[in-house]
Amino acid sequence: MRLAFEALRDAPQPTVRAEIRCGAYAEHTAGLADGFLQANLVIVEDDYALDFMRFCQRNPKPCPVVGVSDTGNPMMTTLGRDIDIRTDVPSYNIYRDGVLTENCSDITALWQDNMVAFALGCSFTFEHAIMRAGFPLWHIDNDRTVPMFKTTIPTVPAGPFGGPMVVSMRAIAKDRLDEVKAISAQFPLAHGAPVHWGDPAAIGIDDIAAPDWGDATPVGTDEVAVFWACGVTPQAAIMRAGLPICITHKPGQMLITDISDTAETPIHAAE
Repeated sequence: MRLAFEALRDAPQPTVRAEIRCGAYAEHTAGLADGFLQANLVIVEDDYALDFMRFCQRNPKPCPVVGVSDTGNPMMTTLGRDIDIRTDVPSYNIYRDGVLTENCSDITALWQDNMVAFALGCSFTFEHAIMRAGFPLWHIDNDRTVPMFKTTIPTVPAGPFGGPMVVSMRAIAKDRLDEVKAISAQFPLAHGAPVHWGDPAAIGIDDIAAPDWGDATPVGTDEVAVFWACGVTPQAAIMRAGLPICITHKPGQMLITDISDTAETPIHAAE
């Protein structure tokens, strides 16, 4: 039986990840597991791993690395006591030759001995702090996935990886813009402060009602559209690179780690 978002919204973190692992929950993770770092996922073959690491190092805003697996080992030992990257994400995107060909909730059959998994920080992590400060978040209140857009902001290329930065958008009250900027800046492993606010066209977004990923979010007359760098940026780079195979999370459906959302260093050994 598949669980609904509301059934897990207040559940403890171990319960949320257990339900994801067994396939009972396969939806967005925004608003779940308060207090724990959430992460985007990119899995590449080892021939491309160093170039991808360089891409992340050169673009830390959209690609803050929080964990890297050993080659061929699906256990993310630096992010938790028992995190299996093959089963612990609600849904995965499978890219072949740069084309999204399928998605699934378990990649055990696709995992190879030459694969390396990268976990990248996610803005869902700072959303809990924003909500505790009294900011409403439309996508969470309405059980939707945050809207994400390709922009004209370039990334710094590395090997075959490059292309535009992807951003996520949230509608914020105009008179509280400085406050939300300050709160999110406290989470550098979750993209930190926003990269833009105001006119979407200034960063190449033609229609805010037509996101490239996720669901459209209304922006009220007393609100401003605020854009954060997004960990879906590598998926745009992957499509451009045309790798034989690459596996990512489905946008909005993250890996929930055992790491505190207030962690300040990128990699922590599980205790």
